[in-house]
Amino acid sequence: MLNPHDIVKGVSALVSLPEVCVRVNEMAENPRYSATDIGKVISQDVGLVARLLKIVNSAFYNNMSRIDTISRAITVIGVRDLRDLILATSAIRTFTNIPSGLMDMDSFWRHSIATASVAKILASYCRILHAERLFVAGLLHDVGHLVLCTKTPELMRVVLFRARDASLPTYRAEHEVLGFGHDKVGSEMMRLWRLPESLQEIAEFHHQPGSAQNFALETAIVHLAGIIANQVEPDGSRKPLFENIDPVAWEITGLTDAIIPEILPEARQKFIEAQLMLLPGMRIAH
Repeated sequence: MLNPHDIVKGVSALVSLPEVCVRVNEMAENPRYSATDIGKVISQDVGLVARLLKIVNSAFYNNMSRIDTISRAITVIGVRDLRDLILATSAIRTFTNIPSGLMDMDSFWRHSIATASVAKILASYCRILHAERLFVAGLLHDVGHLVLCTKTPELMRVVLFRARDASLPTYRAEHEVLGFGHDKVGSEMMRLWRLPESLQEIAEFHHQPGSAQNFALETAIVHLAGIIANQVEPDGSRKPLFENIDPVAWEITGLTDAIIPEILPEARQKFIEAQLMLLPGMRIAH
């Protein structure tokens, strides 16, 4: 019988994060390492350096002066923010072989980026320290979908047919067909990647925020962001807004639905900027 652990274990060689990404993630959480130490590790990957410098000089960061070195980038935006950028760009580049017909990768990453943009804004309303980390949580919350499409493409076709024929959300169809969903698979993937526990828990419970134990507020924010993101994406107004929101998410965050029209203009602008930052070469959706 299939289970999330075996799926992730079987796919790990195909979708492993670059070693520099894993190493920087560990160093960023360890006070033994200085910004200089982390900068030296990042600088070993010339391609990554080029991508990071392009991003930190983009409109998303609005820096007044040009940043030409990784050490300067660390000084300006901080170790954790740079670590999060490395995670984001590495994850997007990791999944490149999704079988055709299963996943529109442009749409997937646009929704993920819209969720990330909204999550970061909601985090600031909830007065979360380092709200930027919610951007990465939003970006990666659905990564289990990509793992399932990579490892079990035929079963995922059954899931998609079931979701369409029964008018079910995909994650409910996953549970009917597989016995588990992309939420658990995504959490297992992040555990294998040795990503922070907060990202693991957010991925696992973003459809059931009331079940989160240690990072309930962050999980509730990503839950709300994933649904509000539908209003940020092109043609989002056609999608139902409230039917999939768990009311407990409003209780945990202390927010109300009145915040949605207030944040949409900023979220749409951040969405456009983040697409330019993370998806160069893709047609930008407005």
